[in-house]
Amino acid sequence: MVMKGLLTFPSTPSIVATGVTAGPLEKKSAYKTSFDKMFEDERCGMETNEQGHAKLMEDACMIALSKVDKIPADADFLLTGDLVNQMTPSSFFATTVGIPYIGMFSACATSVSSLLLAALLTESGMSKLSIAGSSSQHNAIERQFRYPLEYGAQKGETAQWTVTAAGAAAVAPFQEGAPSIERGTIGIAIDMGLTDPLNMGAAMAPAAADTLKRHLEGHGTSVNDYDLIMTGDLAKVGFTIFKELAKNQGITEFGNFSDAGVEFYGNNPDFMAGASGAGCSAAVYFSDVYQKLIDKEYKKVLLIATGALLSPLSYQQGDTIPCIAHAVELTMK
Repeated sequence: MVMKGLLTFPSTPSIVATGVTAGPLEKKSAYKTSFDKMFEDERCGMETNEQGHAKLMEDACMIALSKVDKIPADADFLLTGDLVNQMTPSSFFATTVGIPYIGMFSACATSVSSLLLAALLTESGMSKLSIAGSSSQHNAIERQFRYPLEYGAQKGETAQWTVTAAGAAAVAPFQEGAPSIERGTIGIAIDMGLTDPLNMGAAMAPAAADTLKRHLEGHGTSVNDYDLIMTGDLAKVGFTIFKELAKNQGITEFGNFSDAGVEFYGNNPDFMAGASGAGCSAAVYFSDVYQKLIDKEYKKVLLIATGALLSPLSYQQGDTIPCIAHAVELTMK
C-alpha cells in the first residue's frame, strides 16, 4: 500500500525570516525573549478583540518582511488563518497588505499547513516570496468556543489557555544560512468521539501520533534523526497521551520530544494544562526553534502542529471533535 500525504522538496525552500508578536500576558511565556514585539494591551490598541487579532498578524507579517528588506508588494502569496468565524481577523488583515491571499484553516495546525503550502508554491516555481503563518487572540477565541470572560466560568485541569500571539514566516527559494524545508506530511482527520472542548489535548493526541508514524515510516527516518520533535499544543494531558501512543509504535526514548503547549508558559499552573491557539505553535516555531536552527544548535527538527477541527455550531449541536496534525521537517545546512 502506497502511503499518501507525503511531501518532499528537492529544491529545499528556505524560511528566510520570521516575525512573532504577542499580547501582554505572554510576558509570562518561557519564550518571551524570542518574540519580536509584545503589546501592552490585549486588543493591541484597537477597538475590539477581533481587530486586535488582525493587528497581531499584520505586525508579524510586516516584521518578517522588514528583516529581508521587503514590502508587501514584493510578496507573491499570503497564506494565513485563525480560529474566529470564517477567519475574519486574517481576512481583514489581508485587506491591509494587498498580497494575493489564500485563507488557511487547520485550526491550531495552521502554522504548519500554511508553511507546507508556501513550500509547495516555492518548489513549483510559482512563488519567489510567500508569507505563511497563523494567529490567535485569547478573548476572541474564548468568547467564540467557550464562554465570554465576563461570565467567569471555571475550568478544570484538562483545559488549555488560548495564547494571544501571531507568527509569520517568509518562505523563498533556497538561501544559504537559512533553515530549509525538506519534507512534510499532510495529516489525516481523526475523530475518536471526544466532545469536550475543554479537553482538546486528549482529542488531538491520536492525530499527532498518526502523523508521526506516517512521517517516520513514509520518509524512512527515525526519531534519532532529529534534534527536536515538537508537537504544537497538546499541552500536559495530550502530550502524555501522545507519548503513550508513540510507545505503541515502538518508540521508547523521548529525550528529544517537546510540546509547545506544555512549554509556552513554563508549566505555570495558572494556565491549567498549558497553552493552545493557532498562535501557540506559530509563535514558538517561528521564534525559539527558528533561532536555534540559525544558531546551529539544532540541525534537523520535526514540527508536528495539531488542530481540533470543531466549530461553535458543531459544539452547540453536541457533535464530536475531528482533529488533524501536519508535520514539517526543517534542516540547517
